[in-house]
Amino acid sequence: MNLKHKILDHYLKVINDKVVMLQKVLTDLKESSSNETKSTAGDKHETALAMLQIEQVNVRSQLQEALIKKAALEKINPNVSATIIVNGSLIKTNKGYLWMSAALGKAVIENIPVITLSPQSPLGQKLMGLKEGEIASINSVEYKIENIE
Repeated sequence: MNLKHKILDHYLKVINDKVVMLQKVLTDLKESSSNETKSTAGDKHETALAMLQIEQVNVRSQLQEALIKKAALEKINPNVSATIIVNGSLIKTNKGYLWMSAALGKAVIENIPVITLSPQSPLGQKLMGLKEGEIASINSVEYKIENIE
């Protein structure tokens, strides 16, 4: 299994764990909300119910975002290698490894720090379509493309 496969597997596990956790939180909030409707404490009851509804909206939003990222990851074929940077490319730069996929943060895979970034991010937009040896510059920082997998 090459590094790209390991990176994809790692981030799929991370996003799947997040989806499961958010679904559990949403279930717990629904349960709390139904328990709250049984209460008749007046203003306190209305405030608590409103707070639970706000929290449900926030968690649903986070869940939707996580599902979008999961779908983006599931579209990536780690066996595909291109001569230019595309979605799914593992890019070795003079600043370290970048993986063009979805913005999921930094991880260390096989003692190699890897930062994920989305093609829509400012750096992602500058990198898309570049070839080995080319340079992307953002905020006075230059990223020289050393290798593309």
